[in-house]
Amino acid sequence: MDKVHDPREFIRGIQQILINNTIRIGFLFGAGTSMAAPLTNKTGELIKDKKNRVKPLIPGVWAMTDAIIKGITQYKFKRALVTIRSELKENNSDFMLENIISSIDQKLKVIGKDTLCGLNKDGLKDLRELFQKEIRSLVSVHNNTDINIEKSSKLHSDFARWVNNASRKNAVEVFTTNYDYLFELGFESKKLPYFDGFVGGYKPFFDPVSVENDYLIPKWTRLWKLHGSLGWGYDDKEERIIRSREISDDGIVIYPSLLKYDDSRKQPYSSYIERLSSFIKKDDGVLFICGYSFGDEHINDTIINALAQSKSTTVIALVFDKFLDKDSTAIKVGRNSNKFMICGNKSALIGGVFGKWALKREPAKDDFEFIDQFFDRDAPLPEANKGQGDEKELSTGELKLVDFNKLIEFLVDLSYPNDGKYE
Repeated sequence: MDKVHDPREFIRGIQQILINNTIRIGFLFGAGTSMAAPLTNKTGELIKDKKNRVKPLIPGVWAMTDAIIKGITQYKFKRALVTIRSELKENNSDFMLENIISSIDQKLKVIGKDTLCGLNKDGLKDLRELFQKEIRSLVSVHNNTDINIEKSSKLHSDFARWVNNASRKNAVEVFTTNYDYLFELGFESKKLPYFDGFVGGYKPFFDPVSVENDYLIPKWTRLWKLHGSLGWGYDDKEERIIRSREISDDGIVIYPSLLKYDDSRKQPYSSYIERLSSFIKKDDGVLFICGYSFGDEHINDTIINALAQSKSTTVIALVFDKFLDKDSTAIKVGRNSNKFMICGNKSALIGGVFGKWALKREPAKDDFEFIDQFFDRDAPLPEANKGQGDEKELSTGELKLVDFNKLIEFLVDLSYPNDGKYE
């Protein structure tokens, strides 16, 4: 029979980890956590598509690719993209942002004084800058006056609400690949003090020493933006990286490209990556991953190498993927360490064992509501098998915690167990 993992045991285990205030807690949040934020209008009403689905505040990579491509009107750029699409197809690569920008970058390395795809070097640079500008525009939702940003960023505010009420011995550390302001908006809406490695008031500047030092403002939540932020720029006069709401379109972020792995060796990225590594290497820590697709090899390698040097830290990845199987990228990465759990909607890799979610026995009455809140069962166990642990009639289903919305609901519920309300 196929291997199985009991969601009740897993969920209860997560609960015990989070209510133990001595365990170091960290989160790695990817693009999926920004996509989970809903698009709203000025009055806070949800905006839906033609299929009555709520639109995401920030589109995913495929939707973002389509939006940018459709907005390009210059014939020379459209013609160049036709060629790039054909080249990517020949290499069995998808026509999406990372591959498009990577293709442009590769051409810029070899073009010299020639032309490629009908563009000279300046033309390729202009095309790349066009993509960068449009990416920045699509994630700069805080500037859109047609959006009720307070309503749209409520998930992130509720995460800050949990952090505020967690009363942990060690500061919660948040690592994110997103360069929007949603976590900043959420933290500040709850008056949650946080530190991101920048110091100063007039022109806050990045200080790598403070990133390494746990004794500076020890109780403040940490926010480490692994791929940069919309508000970062380089001050040529002071020769240092600063943070400002008025950074122009050439601000410092790692745009989706294969070359982002080279960029990520520069400051502040190298300090943040080292901080991620240090967090995992230390004992008695748990890093939760949510909304991350395991598409960044640099981050994957950092996690794997750090786990190999850690005695007791665990990494738990919540992957929103109903088709997670043994050949999925996340599973392949997770197999590098038995301390790396990869949890999908219907299956999981735990302790190096891949199996589906299934209740091994019918829950007790007190567990019914709790389990059903975070595990969507396909069907209850047959009446005749209740309490018998009959593995032939296991109750399978989907783990809801892989959804950022449900994860936040779970966290808030821990802070307010008496009323159970998710505001």
